[in-house]
Formats: sequence, structure tokens, C-alpha cells
Amino acid sequence: MAYVIKRYSNRKLYDTQESRYVTLEEIEEMIRAGKEISVMDAASGEDLTAVTLTQIILEKERNHRSGLPTGFLHQLIKHGEAWQDFVQRSMKSSLEGVISNQREMERVFQEWANRAGWGSMLPSAGAKPEPKRDDADAERLREEVSALRERLRSLEERLEKRKTPAK
Repeated sequence: MAYVIKRYSNRKLYDTQESRYVTLEEIEEMIRAGKEISVMDAASGEDLTAVTLTQIILEKERNHRSGLPTGFLHQLIKHGEAWQDFVQRSMKSSLEGVISNQREMERVFQEWANRAGWGSMLPSAGAKPEPKRDDADAERLREEVSALRERLRSLEERLEKRKTPAK
């Protein structure tokens, strides 16, 4: 469920769940904490979420001076709505890909850690702990890791020999 923030004509932002006024910085923190935010005009009920989120980004840019490239901003303004729609779709797609890849990496690392007998290395939402492995299983994994390390050492030596010119 989205947190509803009401924006009043005096520009004050009111968190209806917490029953208190909030700042843009606090809304940014809420979003970073994973909360879904919806900003509504208190009088008209108009959705001001996109405008408020853009304002948060612009305030951050102004304070940190790291900004978006000027050329990019010129193109965004010059080409109007069509360009903005393209950028929005592209950014949404890119962010979804990044999030998907991050989740997949976490899953792979968690699976790898569980197989190595290290238990839960990464915090993972909804991950079920694997049953404890017996000592023989742990010893087998140790031997496998040791063999892999030896193989890696051997490959590194061979690679090093190829790098050095023959006399």
C-alpha cells in the first residue's frame, strides 16, 4: 500500500499514515527504505507524485552539483514530450533490469554460500534456510574447494609462464 502524502496550498507535505508534516528529505528517506509514496493535492485530489519526486531529484542535484549533463538536459527540453517519454521508458526498463540482475545475483550468491556450508551470508527476503549438512558433506566441500584452489594456482602459473618471453 502506498503512503499517501497530502500537499497543501502552502506547500507543506502531510504524511497521512504518521499524522505529521514531512520534508522532501524525509520522503526521499522513506522511498530509500522501500516505501511506495503517493502525493496528492489536498484540495483537488490531483496526483502530484511525479512532480514531487522530480522536485526531490532536482533539490539533490542542486545541493550536490553532480547534476545531469547539460547537453542531456538541453535535448530533453528541446525535443519535448516525445523525448521525455522515450527517456522515461528507457530509464524504467534499465532500472527494472538492474533490479532483476541484483536479485538474481543475490540468489546465486546465497545458493553458493549455502552449498559451501556457510549458511546465510546475504540477507534475503523470504529465503528459506537450507537444512544443516552433515560433517561428511562439509568435508567433501572443503576438499573440493582445496582442489579448485590448487587448480587455480596451477593455471595462474601456466599463464605467468606464457607471459614471460622465452630466452
